[in-house]
Formats: sequence, C-alpha cells, structure tokens
Amino acid sequence: MASVVSSQALYCFFSTPEITPRFRVRVQSGSGGGNSKVSPSDSTLVSGEKDKKVGGRIDSWNASLKGGVKKKSVKNVISGDLDVLWDDGYGTKTAKDFFEGAKEMIRPDGGPPRWFCPTECGQPLKDSPILLFCPGIVGVGLALTLHHKALGKVFEVRCLHIPVNDRTPFEGLVKFVEETVRLEHASSPNKPIYLVGDSFGGCLVLAVAARNPEIDLVVILANPATSFDRSQVRSLIPLWEALPDGLYNALPYLLSFVMGNPVEMARVNIEYRLPPRLQIEQLFQNLIALLPHLSDLVDLIPKDTLIWKLKLLKSAASYANSRLHAVKAEVLVLSSGNDHLLPSGDEAQRLKRTLKNCTVRYFKDNGHNILLEDGVNLLTVIKGTGKYRRSRRIDLVLDFIPPSMSEFKQGYDEVIGLLRFATGSAMFSTLNDGKIVKGLHGVPNEGPVLLVGYHMLMGLEVYSLVPEFLREKNIMVHGVTHPVVFRERQGVSSPEFSLNDWMKVMGAVPVTASNLFNLLSTKSHVLLYPGGAREALHHRGEEYKLFWPDQQEFVRMAARFGATIVPFGTVGEDDVAELVLDYNDFMKIPVLNDYIRDANRDSIRLRDKSKGEVANQELYLPGVLPKVPGRFYFLFGKPIETRGRKEEILEDREKANQLYLHIKSEVERCIAYLLKKREEDPYRSIVDRTVYRALHSPLHEVPAFDP
Repeated sequence: MASVVSSQALYCFFSTPEITPRFRVRVQSGSGGGNSKVSPSDSTLVSGEKDKKVGGRIDSWNASLKGGVKKKSVKNVISGDLDVLWDDGYGTKTAKDFFEGAKEMIRPDGGPPRWFCPTECGQPLKDSPILLFCPGIVGVGLALTLHHKALGKVFEVRCLHIPVNDRTPFEGLVKFVEETVRLEHASSPNKPIYLVGDSFGGCLVLAVAARNPEIDLVVILANPATSFDRSQVRSLIPLWEALPDGLYNALPYLLSFVMGNPVEMARVNIEYRLPPRLQIEQLFQNLIALLPHLSDLVDLIPKDTLIWKLKLLKSAASYANSRLHAVKAEVLVLSSGNDHLLPSGDEAQRLKRTLKNCTVRYFKDNGHNILLEDGVNLLTVIKGTGKYRRSRRIDLVLDFIPPSMSEFKQGYDEVIGLLRFATGSAMFSTLNDGKIVKGLHGVPNEGPVLLVGYHMLMGLEVYSLVPEFLREKNIMVHGVTHPVVFRERQGVSSPEFSLNDWMKVMGAVPVTASNLFNLLSTKSHVLLYPGGAREALHHRGEEYKLFWPDQQEFVRMAARFGATIVPFGTVGEDDVAELVLDYNDFMKIPVLNDYIRDANRDSIRLRDKSKGEVANQELYLPGVLPKVPGRFYFLFGKPIETRGRKEEILEDREKANQLYLHIKSEVERCIAYLLKKREEDPYRSIVDRTVYRALHSPLHEVPAFDP
C-alpha cells in the first residue's frame, strides 16, 4: 500500500479497549482544529488482526447458476491475478453490518480525523490506483461496507473516519484530505487518484478537486450534498436546536427513513432466483432484523453532533458550490430517484451542466444512502461507465476487470434473463476431427482465439453467446463493437445504468485495430463480426446474408499472433421477430428520415473507404413485430489454426484472401446447417421448452436436434 505521510507516528486501534482491531489504521490530524493536533511526518501503518466477525468469514457466493457454472478456474489473461467470475463479496454484507461496525467505531477516543483501511479490502492487484472515501454526515467512514471486498481487489482503499466529538471545520477537513492527495500524487504521479464522496463527502471531494486541478483525479459523488441549500433539512435546523432531548430520541427513526430506503437496504442479500414468496419472507425477516439498529442513530448522531454537522454541511455546500468552475477532474455522479433528504435528481443534472467532464447514472428506486442499498454495486458502476483506469489514459483492454460472479448473476438473470428464457439458445461446436457435438467443447480453451461469425438482427445473439462461454467454459469473450456503444448518451436527463453499460462490464471494446491488437496479444477470446452494423441492421429479405468487406485484415492480424480462428453461424432471428420497417422504409417517412440523417451525420463513421453494401453503416432502430419465440441456434465450425503460417499469410496476399474466403464459406455452411437441422428440433417452440423445463431440467439442458 502506498504511504500516507504524517508528521508523527500515532498507533491507534481507537482507544476503547473492547474494540477488536478490525481495521488497518492511519491517523493524521487536520490542520483546521479537532481534539488532538498531530503535525505531519512519516507514515505509519498499523495492521490489526482480522477478526472473525468483520475480516474473517465471508459467505461464499454460489459458484454456479441453476444448472451450473463449471468449477474450472480460468485466469483472466489481462489482469493476470483475478479469476473470471471472481468473488466480489457483494451481498454478503448488508446495512446491518454497517450499523454494527459504526456502533463500535462511534465511541469517543479523543482522536482527530484519520484514514483507515478495512481488513475486508485485502491486498489489491499490482499497480492498483488509490481510492479515498469521504463519508456522509455520520462520519464513521463505513458506508462502503457492502463494497469493501470488491473495491479492495482493484483499489488501495482508505476511508476517512471523523470521530463523533470532532469539531474540525470544513476548511480543516479539506486541507486534511488535500494533503493526502498531494502526497499520493507526488509518490505516483502517473496514477489517477479516486475520490469517492457520499453526501457531505461529495462537497469535501469537490472542494479538494477544485483546489487541485493539476492532479489527475476521478471524483465519484453519491447523492452529493451540494444541493443542501435547496433541501428542506436546512430550514429545520432552528427547529432541531429547540427540540427537547426526549423528543430527539424518536427523531432517528424518522431520520433513517428520510436518509435511506430501508426496503432497498433489506433487499441486498436476497437471491433474485428465489420464488417470489420466499423473497418476500426473507425481505420481511431482514427488515425485522434491521429496525432495531435504527435506534443506533441516537448514538451515531447525538443532538449536539447533529446540529454541528448540519451547520458544517451548510458551510460545505456553500464552499463547494462557489468553486465548481475550477473542477477539472473526471466526475461520475450517482443520483437517487427516491432521495427524500436532498433533491439529488435535479442536482445531478445541474452538476452535469456545470462541470466540464461529468457523467451521471440515475437509480430511480434508491434513497439517500445509495451505497448501502440494493441494486448499486459501486465497482460495477465504475466499470460500466468506463471510469476504471490505472494510468493517465484508459486502456480498455489492459485496464479491463473481468466480471465477478455477482455481476454475472445480475447481468445473466435480471438484464437479459427474459431474452435468454425466450430464445433458449442451443450451442453446437465442431471438434478437430470434424465431429459436431452439443456444447462448446470444440472451441479451444487457450487463446488467442478469434470467433468470426454472422451478426443477427440487432445483434441479439451476443446476449446469449458471451454468457454461455462464461457459464460453460469460464472464458471471457471480448466483443469488438461499434464505438457508438461507448458514447455517452446525449439529451437524456436521468440516464440509468443501461444495457450499453453492461456490455462494457462484460468485456465489449470499440472495434479498432489497436484494441484487436491488444486483445490478441494478451491471448484473449475475441468476438468479431466482419459484417458489422450493415449485417445487424439488414433490410427485409436479407436474413442470414453476409455483408463482409473485401479486405481481409482480421486474417492477417490473427496470423501475426498465431490465433485460432473459429467461424460460426447463428440462426433464429426469424423465429423471434418479423422485420416490418427497415432503413429504406424509414427514409420514405417525412420528418423521421431527417431525424435519422441528422443522427447519423453526428455518429462515428466506420469503413468510409470500404466498397459495396458493407460501407453503408447508417444506424437506426428497425421496426419489428415480436413472434411467439422460437429458438436461437449456434454452430461453431472446425477451428482454423494460423500458428506457424505467419510469414505465409502476411507476405502473400493471395493466400490471405483464400483463407478469408474459406472462413466466410464456413460461416455460410454453419448457417445452412442450422437452418436445416432446426426443423428436427422437438423443442424449437418456447411452449415445448417451458413444459420440458418444468418437468426435467434447467434451460440450457433442454435438448435440441441430434447433430
């Protein structure tokens, strides 16, 4: 862990002897006041034993979905030290753990504000950036409880603890955090520094960012309190000052419902695949267990502390707002739609308009304490919005973090669960001897592997293909996709975490020569569609027709790295939807045709120099009518080795072209095979598959035709 410099070594596990040493602690005083003064000097790191309650036992994630993810462990070839479908711990800790930990830490110890690292964070990957967390009004610094394990894998995590009796003014806290930021920047000038601010902490990190525009900062704001002046809480300060102590004791119960959403807090560890009745029972039990802890807010925020912190919050909001124009940092705002404490939705829009580089993600069901509630995995949001990097510039390949088991479950079950259920994909592959078998056994486990195939209507097959490789082989397939997926959405006032964000979490990268180069050089499995957008947005009557360019550059790139090329075909789009309005139809409709032209005029253009139909890359949303779903079928052809043929293919363009045409013909052969064989499938209809599932097995085990 990189050092934090302080002027005097102060070893502290908090002064109360009953507290088990559960945190690695650094103590460093702020210059603006507080109960003890420690002038800056050399760093001190004190490691406490992991106790069983916090740092020890963590309930393991179910290593398989219904039907099973293979137990085989496959290292991610990019991160090197992090397995695909790794355990990020999300769901093993809840708001109850936050209250229990906060109750121990809240006891006065006479110390100043300090940094600590929960032992749950563990040891991060090599060259991980530092993440400094600044808490909300409570100040204990444990609001990342649900995220400690995940963040600790890819960040050096430190959390700010502000003791309950501390009275350091806001400027003093700013200088305290700023000193740490500057020292970290001096020790690692080429690494970004992540500042995460929750509510009040959002004002704190914005103030630090405004004062240090020359430092590479990534600022993440969770319902920042910069909107305090427009909240109802501000007008209640005089009332709370006059409130008798007896009435104040009842206030935390009301305050807890205002500050957060107890139902969303109680949902964190509920399995989505449970039957609705069992989910409701578990939710009720969780709420019953959580409610007694709400009274702990009396201890966490005594009356005098609450009045002080509300005045501190007023000062913080004013300070931060007056300096927003100076913020040059990359900013990500997490905004709740159910925040009854602050107008966070409107504030996120204001910050996006004011700050120069600001991204917003809106979570409509969450309350003020968004980091303690269900549906917001902080690391997932950072990854999905493209904010994770280890150096000044992001490398979408080398900075990629493989999906965790909880991300796979959420993406697989919630996001694309309905499509997966409706299409019931059947996978077939070809062994080296030419035999076709059920499953993906014929696709090599060792990379680099280039999967080259047909893009169905709107690319629907991707949402089955990538998860199936994860489920059956624990292999991360990186799709190279149109750059429009990576563009921030314009004109959306409250953008939610979307399917495009999930595509990034699941390994998609923009289709560029450099990204393909990096993926193959790291021996990855890469998904490539030569037909691109023209194939995925084909016209009526063009189903299963390939639109490939004349150039065979991917063949030459594969040969350069000795990659194995696996051609594949997929069918089923005509069993799911009927294309009724294509591009030609839309261009005949007044107003709508102008809208499509304007949208494409501003979009990124690919293959401008290509010839033929593949050069037509106009983007639009086709008009389709859904059908009673049939089934998706995939056939991966016999692997084609390029190892040992580098010189031959790179130097002889004719031989490269012959290989290119061979791959194309293999894709067409796979499509023809599937179109014929699917007629023999007794479970092609969703009705037949549903009945079979109810009587026999999970979705992926529903049989198809005999290959």
